[in-house]
Amino acid sequence: MKKKWMIYGASGYTGDLIAHEAVKRGMSPVLGGRSEENLLPLAIKLKLEVREFPINADASKFLEDIDLVLHCAGPFSNTSAPMIEACIAAKTHYLDITGEIAVFEHTQAKNRLAEEHGVVLCSGVGFDVIPTDCIALKLKELMPDANRLSLGFDSDSGISPGTMKTMIQGLGSGSAVRQNGALTPVPLGSQRRIIDFGRGARPAMGIPWGDVSTAFHTTGIPNISTYIPMPKHRILGARLLAGFGPVLATSFMQKKLTDWVDRNVSGPDETLRSNAPAFVWGEAQNPAGQVKTVRIQTANVYDLTVYGSLAVVEKLLPNNHKGGSFTPAGLFGSHFIEELPGSGKFQID
Repeated sequence: MKKKWMIYGASGYTGDLIAHEAVKRGMSPVLGGRSEENLLPLAIKLKLEVREFPINADASKFLEDIDLVLHCAGPFSNTSAPMIEACIAAKTHYLDITGEIAVFEHTQAKNRLAEEHGVVLCSGVGFDVIPTDCIALKLKELMPDANRLSLGFDSDSGISPGTMKTMIQGLGSGSAVRQNGALTPVPLGSQRRIIDFGRGARPAMGIPWGDVSTAFHTTGIPNISTYIPMPKHRILGARLLAGFGPVLATSFMQKKLTDWVDRNVSGPDETLRSNAPAFVWGEAQNPAGQVKTVRIQTANVYDLTVYGSLAVVEKLLPNNHKGGSFTPAGLFGSHFIEELPGSGKFQID
């Protein structure tokens, strides 16, 4: 029997892109979300089933005939945990496109429960974190004794409303690293170095990217940091902004900033996406001080999220995979990123 799957949050920017590409591939996902009114225009256009329900304690009853949920409704720090509970209760595989560290940690913490119910849980099946997760595993394969790992990316990709809101939600929390196996907060702007992500050396700043969680679970490497390129004056600005964290975290400022996003941010169009590839970089170091570097060029971050999430659906849905919590590279290996449209091959130094 043909298996049934759902895109939850299909009316959002990325969910909409995924739904269009899925139909183009001959797939027929159910479009799920909290508002049927918001889903109907897309459902009518793509001739797909709509299912409206909130993510709460009763959500599992809406998933009883669903084999897999691709969860795209953020902020995932609010929505992921109850959706995971619903999926486990319904024995439905769970995927999401988060980049949030706390969500990755929660997903991993549900490993035993997922094993018992035969359910696959895999957070981060988009640009967050497929490319960097695959590079992390590739570096571990190249340098099995690595004890330090740095990862990052460079892209002029534009930004979607959902991503911007997630960034706003994290303004008060600073940055983070993995230090001796433990997640450790550090001030935003305090990590600085020069990195060639794939198009020349540039100043870079540490950010709280999801790999400080996922790369640890993929590789076991105990010290992990993550970077993006940033001009020196903006790194300084980030350090100054860190002092306003408590103010930016207040409900008043959060509402003001998210309201601004609703009015002003629509997400990159197809032209911008097609002309803005991403350059992904990773570096491993062992106790002897030896260093390995891996780079890869990929499709735009949003296009890669579409390609990556659907590739996971296509690989996972037909198979009886054992249950548990996984990272993307943990499921499909380091080469997975090289298989996706728009991706090159690993460049190893």
